Amino acid sequence: MNQGVFGMTGWSERFRAVWVAACLSIGLSGCGEPPRPPLTVGINTWVGYDPLVLARDRGMTDRQIVKVVELISSAEALRHLRNGLLDAAALTLDETLRLADSGFDVRIIALLDTSDGADVVLAAPDVRALADLRGRSIAVEEASVGTLVLERLLKKAGLTSADVSVVKMESTQHLTALQSGRVSVAVSYAPIEGAIRRAGYRRIFDSRQMPGEILDVLVVRGEVLRERPAAVDALLAAWNGGLNVLRLDAVGAAASLGPGADLSTRDYLDVLKGLRFFSPDESLHLLAGSEPGLVGLGQPVAETLMSLGLLSKFPNWAALIDSAPAERAPQAGLLP
Repeated sequence: MNQGVFGMTGWSERFRAVWVAACLSIGLSGCGEPPRPPLTVGINTWVGYDPLVLARDRGMTDRQIVKVVELISSAEALRHLRNGLLDAAALTLDETLRLADSGFDVRIIALLDTSDGADVVLAAPDVRALADLRGRSIAVEEASVGTLVLERLLKKAGLTSADVSVVKMESTQHLTALQSGRVSVAVSYAPIEGAIRRAGYRRIFDSRQMPGEILDVLVVRGEVLRERPAAVDALLAAWNGGLNVLRLDAVGAAASLGPGADLSTRDYLDVLKGLRFFSPDESLHLLAGSEPGLVGLGQPVAETLMSLGLLSKFPNWAALIDSAPAERAPQAGLLP
């Protein structure tokens, strides 16, 4: 019995020695914990999010740390974020407020841009005036800023949602719905709206008539922010770096990004005129402090969403905003 026990012990020690030797031969990391997957950030086809595409395509971030995933719509980005397939996403502020209102733990770490004409309402040729919207079917993407744009459109037209038929569908389906006659109006955004305009539909309203209300933000799941601060910092650095490239060489950026958006360089530059990007300093200024400036910008949006029944309560801004990543971000070398 004793010989058997000692025999097993000797075998165990020999096995352990072989295992250690194997680990040393392939590198100690090969026998440790498996490496974490990259932080995955989702963006939809919106020109305002393209600095992240620039950062990825020009090798400005380590793809083993940050992975930029392009999705067909903000609705898809929201689904993937909820399902845990994304760690972060670029969203509109109203989408973020509705996400947080549902109980999802998400934090705003940067302000990206504000729309100044890049969100549009397009209509069939026989819609000659806003009064002609009465009785019409209007396509709008569910859970997107389109709901806010539609509310402002109807208010300007002197109508209510009861005066029109709202058809919820993803933005990529709008042109087909217009051409089939299922709807005669669509709430869209660049660059998707370009194909709709080229098909003969005209602009009757845009975000220039609701200044400061459409804000894009970069959000991260709360647990990711707590557990992977270095990866979050790398994500923010990717955004800041891509934005800097866009500002330094807008024409070159437009030439490389335009084909992916089905836009010529000139058309891409025209779309950029409908956006205003926040510099890293501006973003930090609006996120930091005991009373962040974002609260003043976002409260009217929250009030509108409350009036539409899209929020159950006013946002807990203190829990929603986290300026720590922006405070850690190096500002040197970035344009003001």
